[in-house]
Amino acid sequence: MHIIHEEIGFPKITSQKQGDHSVVFTMSPLPSGFGMTVGNALRRVLLSSVPGAAITACKIEGVSHEYTSIEGVRDSALDILLNLKRLPVLSHSKEPIVATLNAKGEGEVKASDIKVTSEVEILDPDYVITHLDKKTSTLNMELRIEKGVGYVPAQERQKEEKEAGWILIDSIFSPVKKVKYDVSSVRVGQMTNLDKLEIEVETNGSIEPDEAMRFSAKIVEKYFALFQKDEKDFENHDFISDFDAKKSVSEEEQSDDAKETYTPIEVLNFSPRTLNALINGDIGSVEELVQCTEAKLDTLRGFGKKAMNEVAEKLAERGLRLTDQ
Repeated sequence: MHIIHEEIGFPKITSQKQGDHSVVFTMSPLPSGFGMTVGNALRRVLLSSVPGAAITACKIEGVSHEYTSIEGVRDSALDILLNLKRLPVLSHSKEPIVATLNAKGEGEVKASDIKVTSEVEILDPDYVITHLDKKTSTLNMELRIEKGVGYVPAQERQKEEKEAGWILIDSIFSPVKKVKYDVSSVRVGQMTNLDKLEIEVETNGSIEPDEAMRFSAKIVEKYFALFQKDEKDFENHDFISDFDAKKSVSEEEQSDDAKETYTPIEVLNFSPRTLNALINGDIGSVEELVQCTEAKLDTLRGFGKKAMNEVAEKLAERGLRLTDQ
């Protein structure tokens, strides 16, 4: 940390709930310029790197492409695809899940009409997908639900699509709907040029804002930690406070070979809930995970039997397992 904190104190973080899935986080006091630095880094990671699920493709009975009009349905196929693109979903499966929607009769077609397996949750059952105009109107669809990160245009997956009949959808996997940050001035004693950072985070409900914030902070931390692989002793530098210049005992005990090996835990493609529990438990790499026992993982917050089975399955796919000691 900056040496100025020895004078102004360590930054404090508070949170204030704004809605069902919206929270404003406040971090203060910070040295001048650090509000923008921290706020921009967290915003970019929150919007781009938090894993989620989305509808990636659909089949509509009687429709061969997105520009087709559907008899008895108020919206075109393109409008229906745009509505499906914004539907918030949560998937606990590593594999794509196919859900079905069969609607008949005049009225609204809602997300609650989608039939899903136990591994998928529709987060907004009242979300309107389209309208049927006649009592004899029918709408039959299949929806492919997948997990991913960030934004993936349909064109990027066009070459990978092998099964005919699927209409690909631009996929917004990120569960974070909005991130807004603001930096203002704050005073501590005679110092008036300090920063106060406020970050508003809103999610779609598949992950809570505080979980998304912790996950994003861990990602930023892991990337910056790469620069410390061959770190020198900064203890005597006047811009580093003493308590941060000390190396941890565990780090000193690591061999040079171990330090060179770091495989981000994201490559195992865990469900967001399991991934969050591991990241929050300071387990950020595959190497750190295989050194854990089942007893240690049981102590992690939000880590249950289902998560334990998922970890065992993912490691087994790579010929790995948890340690017994």
